[in-house]
Amino acid sequence: MTTYLAEDNIRAYKDEYVNSPILSTYQVMADLVKEFGGEKARIGVEMGGYYYSARAHADLIRALPLADFVDADLLVNWIRLVKSPAELSLMRQAGRIADAAIKRAVDTADAGVRECDLAAAVYHQQISGTPEFGGNYDASALHLCIGERALAPHAAWNDKPLPASTTINIEVHGNRLRYQVNLSRTILIGKPSPAYQKLSEIAVEALNAGLETVCPGRTCSEVQGAFAQALARHGMSKEARVGYPIGLGYPPAVGERTASLRKGDETVLRPGMCFHMMPGLWLDDMSIAITQPFAVTESGYEPLSSTPRALFVK
Repeated sequence: MTTYLAEDNIRAYKDEYVNSPILSTYQVMADLVKEFGGEKARIGVEMGGYYYSARAHADLIRALPLADFVDADLLVNWIRLVKSPAELSLMRQAGRIADAAIKRAVDTADAGVRECDLAAAVYHQQISGTPEFGGNYDASALHLCIGERALAPHAAWNDKPLPASTTINIEVHGNRLRYQVNLSRTILIGKPSPAYQKLSEIAVEALNAGLETVCPGRTCSEVQGAFAQALARHGMSKEARVGYPIGLGYPPAVGERTASLRKGDETVLRPGMCFHMMPGLWLDDMSIAITQPFAVTESGYEPLSSTPRALFVK
């Protein structure tokens, strides 16, 4: 039901192989390879694949001792880096779901609301989507960093009520038919201090500087460099990458593990590439996360979300 393959090309294996500490489904796969004359073939495997374990590799090479195995990790991912027009259409829809999830978070967050209830509201929105199209489960857990936990890039929620004054860094995931757009915003309950308001303005200025550099022919490193220069004007720096490619997403992550918006990455931008630019700033005593997913176009970039790039104050 989930593939276009002909019925003859779909093979099942016995239930006794499921979660067996003794039997390996890779023996079944090896038998199929032999059936198609591949016993001595040159076979590419994804050595860094999330679901291709060390045991899986050992089982496969033991079952096909005459085959020549080579590491073909990311071979497909580099092809996936440039999205087709049909894929871009789904990414735009995923972005609208992400926008709806951020709006739901902003509308729900308030003093006295339990963190778990805020998370539940966001999950409801992510899955229900928009009136035009529904969403789906995301490729990674909702990141809800509150109070002291806002000083960490990723954190989970608890069941404590939100205090009258606190910082909320949230990353939501709009997922449309497995195509996912990530989006982060900071929500502040209470009045921001002048220093924190200034930090939010610096973060947005640097983010925009990076985005304005995006165009075909430029490199990922140049985008990061524009962001870094804007940040440096305020005496600040960020050593980590400021973006990663997004697209088709299954747990545990949506990142394609290929190009990154970081210093030294000379990957040339091409129309159809999609990134989550996520230049969050985590300092010793405060943090902020205002991000922008985008697609590279023929002349620049297309935002994949329309949520204002700003600090939300409740």
